[in-house]
Amino acid sequence: MNMKNFALILMSLLMVCCTKDDEVKAATVQEAGKTLVVYYSYTGNCQQIVESLTAQIEADVMRIEPADKTQKYEANGYAIGTALLNAIKAAPNDAASYPAIDPVSITDLSQYQNIIIVTPLWWSQMAAIMQTYLFNYGAQMEGKHVALIVSSHSSGISGVVADAERLVKNVTWMGDALWINASNHSNRASLIQNWLPTLNFAEKQTTMNKMYITIDGQAQAVTLVDNQATKTLVEKLQQAPVTVTLNSSGGFEIWGALGFSLPTSNEQINAQPGDVILYNGSNICIFYGSNSWSYTRLGKIDGLSESQLRTFLKAGESNITVTLSLSSGTTAINGVRSAAAEAGTYYSLNGQRVDNPSKGIYIRNGKKVIL
Repeated sequence: MNMKNFALILMSLLMVCCTKDDEVKAATVQEAGKTLVVYYSYTGNCQQIVESLTAQIEADVMRIEPADKTQKYEANGYAIGTALLNAIKAAPNDAASYPAIDPVSITDLSQYQNIIIVTPLWWSQMAAIMQTYLFNYGAQMEGKHVALIVSSHSSGISGVVADAERLVKNVTWMGDALWINASNHSNRASLIQNWLPTLNFAEKQTTMNKMYITIDGQAQAVTLVDNQATKTLVEKLQQAPVTVTLNSSGGFEIWGALGFSLPTSNEQINAQPGDVILYNGSNICIFYGSNSWSYTRLGKIDGLSESQLRTFLKAGESNITVTLSLSSGTTAINGVRSAAAEAGTYYSLNGQRVDNPSKGIYIRNGKKVIL
């Protein structure tokens, strides 16, 4: 074999190896669940990072914008930006401490399994504008897989990582945060290419991430977190809906026995209105107020205000019949009606109240009946 032929064979082998490696990297991301990239960009660096990222993965993209676009955060020796960060540090749990942002284009994150946050660093902290977004929407990321890319000039990113962990809780961090700074920004595409295969992307949704709570014929969706308790509960509900009797307690919840046990992963939780919680492994608690205790989180009721939750959950009452299911199709009734609605009311299969039902199939007390 002459040297020319040997060189051609060697080149072919290298091309095959590289191609297979690229295919593996691509498959790692393409087989993942639906992904959202959310970013804020002040100087344009983060926008360029997002463009390089989305050239390599399939994802929806949402940009966060401040409500006041006239601010020059670096003016007067960084006085404006520093003041915004100091306000957040002084009262991190107060919504009024965070600068206003424009309404976002995606308000429901339930369709995404993976979220990648791309943010600038401001003086060793996460940019205040991105902190506002995560303060407002971080709770919707619970149970999801989350990754972080940070852009800075030269400062380390540990403070930004700490801000992210404070604002986004009960998530699976997909891997180490990616730091892109002034010295390597021009190599961002290759940095991202090497970073992506290290991430633990959530797989495509193969199990239910929703269940429904039905009370007096009215159904509300619950977005479930991803843990062993919810997986076991879904397996139970796939066999048949579960009906329990709950009672009001403490002025903040309705609760009662499930009639079976679920795996626990207890932690100290500050439960908030809408939270659905497992207590002591065999009791379900649905909150219309707040309480702190050692619980296992199950999920959160979607889209109801605190006053609507109190009405829907019949706050203050006893012997409340609650049905848990994986489908709202048995009622097709959305929204909250008066708690004084009669238990014997009939509804059509598309959720319309029927005052004088004739022969046919109807919904009564959350169940199908035939007249």
